[in-house]
Amino acid sequence: MIGSYVIGSIPFGLLVVKLKTGKDLRGVESGRTGGTNAMRAAGLTAGLLTAGLDILKAAAAVWFAGWISPGNHLLHVLAPLAVIVGHNHSMFLPEFDENGRFIRLRGGAGGAPSMGGALGLWAPSILIVLPLGALVFFSLGIASVATMSVALFAIILFSVRAVQGQMPWVDVLYPVVAEILLIWALRPNIRKLMAGTERVIGNSIYGRILARRAAQADQNPKKSS
Repeated sequence: MIGSYVIGSIPFGLLVVKLKTGKDLRGVESGRTGGTNAMRAAGLTAGLLTAGLDILKAAAAVWFAGWISPGNHLLHVLAPLAVIVGHNHSMFLPEFDENGRFIRLRGGAGGAPSMGGALGLWAPSILIVLPLGALVFFSLGIASVATMSVALFAIILFSVRAVQGQMPWVDVLYPVVAEILLIWALRPNIRKLMAGTERVIGNSIYGRILARRAAQADQNPKKSS
């Protein structure tokens, strides 16, 4: 569990962006170290590389737990959850105030590691959950919603498999707890969603609709009475 937390704490997004652009990812947009923010800071390639590495670190934790204790499914579930905690609250990214007092541990939101844990528990899940998450991302264009949808799709998928007797019910605990961790990490984004101020990706379907509406509003301003 300690090893999984340490692996999860590796801020791949911070390292990738630093190597590619020299920027500190913590000072870009949301300040998170995940793939979405890495894409904003250094482009699509950096975002995909970051997401891929974050997926692999959670999957590797499951595989390692399986090697240590093949029949202990609870350990297989807890290991990737520890990775998500490490990813969201990295031991390598402490933040201090101007007086040098510790405030918090920085990190990401946990979307990619959540996908990685599902991959480790049942490899074919990535062929279902990842495309569905991408569909949410590129249709709605809201990264926080797409992130939370990953664990939600995994809950549905794992529950169906458990009902059919194809996986133990304890494995369903993984996406449920992962969703809770994602929601906790995304509290500021949820508040923005409720206020209608959450950022929408311009290249998404919804983003283009909003851009078209804005352009039409500029071309057809209302006449003053």
